[in-house]
Amino acid sequence: MRPLSGIRVIEFCSVAAGPFCAMLLADMGADVIKVENPDGGDTMRAWPPMSGDYSENFASLNRNKRSVTLDLKDPTDKSRARELIRSADVVLENNRPGVMQRLGLDYATLSADRPALVYCSISAYGQEGPRSKEAGFDLTLQAMSGVMSVTGVPGAPPVKCGVPISDFGTGLYAAYAIAAALFQARATGKGTHIDASMFGATLAMGALQTSEFFGSGRDPRRLGSAHPRNAPYQAFRAKDGYFAMAAGNNALYRSACNAIERPDLFEDPRFASTALRAQHQGELLEILEQIFADFTCENLLARFRAAGVPCSPINSYSEALADPQVEHMGWVQPVRLPSGVETRTFVSPLRFSGEGFPIYRDPPALGEHNEEVFGAGGRRPPWPARPEEEAR
Repeated sequence: MRPLSGIRVIEFCSVAAGPFCAMLLADMGADVIKVENPDGGDTMRAWPPMSGDYSENFASLNRNKRSVTLDLKDPTDKSRARELIRSADVVLENNRPGVMQRLGLDYATLSADRPALVYCSISAYGQEGPRSKEAGFDLTLQAMSGVMSVTGVPGAPPVKCGVPISDFGTGLYAAYAIAAALFQARATGKGTHIDASMFGATLAMGALQTSEFFGSGRDPRRLGSAHPRNAPYQAFRAKDGYFAMAAGNNALYRSACNAIERPDLFEDPRFASTALRAQHQGELLEILEQIFADFTCENLLARFRAAGVPCSPINSYSEALADPQVEHMGWVQPVRLPSGVETRTFVSPLRFSGEGFPIYRDPPALGEHNEEVFGAGGRRPPWPARPEEEAR
């Protein structure tokens, strides 16, 4: 099942946000042709860990794609890029604003020939505005958007979220927007230019934090693993380590109290409602951790699971990937790298009618599909013309 089968995407992207967005489209069946500079290609190709001479980081964001090499400063290669785009439904790029315009590969230029073209530009701050020319990486966007102000524990130095949420969140927003714009383009024959900024996407993902500020006039603050409006809802220390437990409403809190044989904590007036528990969560934490100190994490997790209270060990990635749910869903699949090494990767977590989205094309070597796409000697790409081209 490939719902985007027949959609052609030309990707002019490197590193994370853009390649991740393109891979999401490729997982759904889109024919993604990744255009890379012949001098090294996407810079993530050099990121460790390396299996042979091939980056596993690069492989994790570039499955199900084809790779071609073009020097966009060379007139002949630029002409080939335009030919590729003439056959495409989508162009995706994550250069600084203005770069594609200087190359003559911007939306205004290309849409004159392809009115139904969906063109998505991912950038740090957006295509317009006082910061539009500034560069950015996930770290700087987490800092700029406020994420780092609420990550970590009070009084400690700033820390970023360990997962690059600005990169991947923006890629998700962009893929969602492209799918919506394709629906419109097929219905109306009119494409659009999507402006997906990492700054905007990261602020948007902080909806609970921005609404807290709008509603109270106060900046959200760091709480470690705790929650500003809910308790008990954090990581707790037990006899042999830490675990997470989230009794996020009155019924779950009652169940949690009963699970540890302390029903009196449910009757305590300090903890009589979600709001009161959040207000007094420091006191509640101290009481609970005194109780938990006599039990192992495994024992407490068993108690809370039996009571229906959401809880979890604090997993490493190796532990998370070894969870039986991952195996059951088939989320880890083998993949062969151009270096000849067979490794594993985490595939699309989505299912349509019970079916997942497997790997149908291994991550490409740099320029692996030049001849397949351009034909021997660089002739025009050997694919059928679009109906509107046949009509010209």
